[in-house]
Amino acid sequence: MRCDIVLAGVGGQGVLSISAIIAAAALEEGLYVKQSEVHGMSQRGGAVQAHLRISDSPIGSDLIPRSRATMILSMEPMESLRYLEFLSPDGTLITASKPVLNIERYPDLDQVLDSIRRLPYSILVDADRLARESGAARSTNMVMVGAAAGLLPIEPAVIERFILKKFRNKGEKVVEINLKAFRAGMEAAVCAPT
Repeated sequence: MRCDIVLAGVGGQGVLSISAIIAAAALEEGLYVKQSEVHGMSQRGGAVQAHLRISDSPIGSDLIPRSRATMILSMEPMESLRYLEFLSPDGTLITASKPVLNIERYPDLDQVLDSIRRLPYSILVDADRLARESGAARSTNMVMVGAAAGLLPIEPAVIERFILKKFRNKGEKVVEINLKAFRAGMEAAVCAPT
């Protein structure tokens, strides 16, 4: 079993948090994990990309070869398309649908979303809305972890334990908001047309 994930987004969206939670949960499940350094400008507004590799056998490299990613997990629709060369033919692209308008000539959003919908396997998630409904717009990244959970070789309960661990020092309310966001993302992905 191998699950190779390209994580993408814009600085400030929590790409590192997503990667850390998934990696920690995979290790807890007894899986091998390799994680790349984050590439790009992790400052607010700059493009960010990372590789996360999970396997039941040792992993040689932390970088995912082109056309081999099981999943692109993105916090931003245009950023998800930027890394399509890494996605395997049967891989799934999962992305938040709300753009971050961080460049002057952001492409037409309808065209970006249509490009995503035309892929054989894609899931668009209104993560911003689900995060707000969960109690905090900042929990968008946990919505996206939830959206990916069904395709990860990790039990959702294990991921939830690491969400609790990551946020417990911020108080019970923050933990509950992030768990609610995670569960909302799982439900959205199950209901999403592919």
